[in-house]
Amino acid sequence: MSKVAKVYERIADELRESIRAGQLAPGDRLPTEAKLSDRFGRSVPTIREALRLLRDEGLIEKQHGRGNFVRRPRTPVVRNNARHQWEKNRAREPETTRLRTGATEHDTGLTVNDLVFQASYREVKADQELAEAFGVPEGTLLLQRGYRTRYSAETAPFSLVTSYLVHDLVVGNPDLLDESKEPWPGGTMNQLFTIGIELGRIEERVTARPPTPEEAEELELPAGTAVVLLRKTSYDIHEQPVEVSYVTVPGDRTELIFNTPLERW
Repeated sequence: MSKVAKVYERIADELRESIRAGQLAPGDRLPTEAKLSDRFGRSVPTIREALRLLRDEGLIEKQHGRGNFVRRPRTPVVRNNARHQWEKNRAREPETTRLRTGATEHDTGLTVNDLVFQASYREVKADQELAEAFGVPEGTLLLQRGYRTRYSAETAPFSLVTSYLVHDLVVGNPDLLDESKEPWPGGTMNQLFTIGIELGRIEERVTARPPTPEEAEELELPAGTAVVLLRKTSYDIHEQPVEVSYVTVPGDRTELIFNTPLERW
């Protein structure tokens, strides 16, 4: 027996079709709740339920004091594990070459001039999890680095990144302790190269969960959207862990692709 759609679901269906057909374009403001109430001959609370459905699907967004707007599609991010070899190949290139593009541009197709970048550094002591990850005693001094990169035409960052390095490992190059040097041409691969470290492999552990309220707000996630968590550990050619990163990516705009070459029989 088929389910009979509720009134607010039928209203949401009609508005959804208007959006998909282009009658309501990205950035367009929807009629007020009162006007929609008159149009459909239903109460304002019923209209609000219909609009809530569309917001939960990420089709519309409510702007405080302005009304409901058709949500603009956000720039997609395609993160392929081949990016790590691309970054390593680039780490020893001349600075002029490294300045032309970075990992975010690689994943989004945007250019350096399209992006807004923020970095923040601080010193922290290793907790149990990080101490075990690096193979150092708890309380070891670490350099914690936070990164946010967004498209200049958007307000939400592509991801939330927190990276850790052992302080004593990088102190030999004072520039690596200075957040004002960011964005660093060539990223972490080149930073480590300046102190004689070559990466041998990268391990990424992937999980997913609902976002925290803070993550949902910063990433501007529609209700019900999950976040994907990457815990990335970079090992040098001697199998020593030299960097640990926690990357939180929004599930509504990020595609993760893993290509695994297989040996011939």
